[in-house]
Amino acid sequence: MICTVPCINFDMSLRFDERKATEAAARFLQLRGGTMHYLKLIKLLYLADRRALSQWGYPITTDRYVSMDHGPVTSRIYNLIVDEVPKPFWSQYISAPRDYQVSLLQEAPNDRLSRAEENLIKQVFNEFGHMNRWAIVDYLHTLPEWRDPQHSSIPIHVREILEANGLSSEEIDAILRELHAEAAAQEVLQEAV
Repeated sequence: MICTVPCINFDMSLRFDERKATEAAARFLQLRGGTMHYLKLIKLLYLADRRALSQWGYPITTDRYVSMDHGPVTSRIYNLIVDEVPKPFWSQYISAPRDYQVSLLQEAPNDRLSRAEENLIKQVFNEFGHMNRWAIVDYLHTLPEWRDPQHSSIPIHVREILEANGLSSEEIDAILRELHAEAAAQEVLQEAV
């Protein structure tokens, strides 16, 4: 396959939006009653991003994705949960893990998620929220973009997710060009600040 995007395996380098990722995680926690095993939460967030990329060409969380032993992971959200580093926004609304569970500390703002994104989160929760974390892991192991990392991690490129969702080469190239342009614009704006 010939890639017309400047980088054949364009790894989306959109600026990570901790606030928006927190809002998305908070929505899933609210739908679950306020508490959830963090493994299940990051899997639901991955599934939401996967669906958003396929439907709209843009993710909800702006995270990076990796294959790990228990399936695909939203990498930076995983780090927000498990790393003991300052989390300016996340830690105001979502607890540190206790017995692998995270909880909603208070209602998170709702100014970054669109109505369509909120609806997509509800759809993903309605489809997968009733499953326990290991059933979701088993499902994620069937996704074509997941590769067994043998106790390590392997990046999952946006192209792989889009191909796995059956998009055409033309559709994928158009999405990747848009994401590349958005990432470049974010970099220019960041340098100007």
